[in-house]
Amino acid sequence: MHHRDRRSTMKQRSLLLPALTLCLVATSAAASPEKLRQIVGEEARALNEASASQERIDRVDDDTQKLLGEYRQVTAEAESFKTYNEQLAAQIPSQVEEMGSIEKQLQDVETTQREVLPMMQRMLATLEQFVALDVPFLAEERRRRVANLKEMMDRADVTISEKYRRIVEAYQIEMEYGRTLEAYEGKLGDAEDARAVQFIRVGRVALLYQSLDRKETGYWDTGKNDWVLDDSYRHAFAENLEIAKKIGAPDLLIVPVPAPKEVEQ
Repeated sequence: MHHRDRRSTMKQRSLLLPALTLCLVATSAAASPEKLRQIVGEEARALNEASASQERIDRVDDDTQKLLGEYRQVTAEAESFKTYNEQLAAQIPSQVEEMGSIEKQLQDVETTQREVLPMMQRMLATLEQFVALDVPFLAEERRRRVANLKEMMDRADVTISEKYRRIVEAYQIEMEYGRTLEAYEGKLGDAEDARAVQFIRVGRVALLYQSLDRKETGYWDTGKNDWVLDDSYRHAFAENLEIAKKIGAPDLLIVPVPAPKEVEQ
């Protein structure tokens, strides 16, 4: 029986006390008043004891229900943890495999670094040599770029990927010089003899110069590895300058081209 039903029963018993008392009075009319009070008192004590017992039972029942609820909650949580642990256990082999893959990748990175660094040093040395032997256009800018790259290679705060990217970028810039037309002002000569002139670079095919007063025109002779004065290119220089600065329409460029040389076997 549920504890609420028992409580209802005890309430009904307490209501029956007056009726029972009347019944006893009616059936015991011949009994003495003292005897009657004793009977009623015993019945009242019995009902009070029963009520007290019922209250204790109700309290125990309440505690039992509370413990039952807590047990069910703990059981549900334990089942949830069990399911979660099973899922984690299923993931462990995959995680171990992934850790092994990451470790291998780290080893590969170390190997790659050992191989890439010397390769980049060789690329940089080749670039430096190429700039030194090439037609001397934008000489200071190009030498400075190589010097900056050499300084960068000794820096620990620059990643290997960034070092490689910048070296490749320098190579791309050098490649671009070979297919562009450019006009710029610069210095011709060294130290105290240097003077400001206008240059025109036609790819890597020709490099011409003209003094700012236009009284002197010349070009770089690859064969002689030196500057050659040749005022016959004065008019051509002016036309090429307009094309280089996008002032004039594209046209046939007249530039000194070295004669082909026979390669000795």
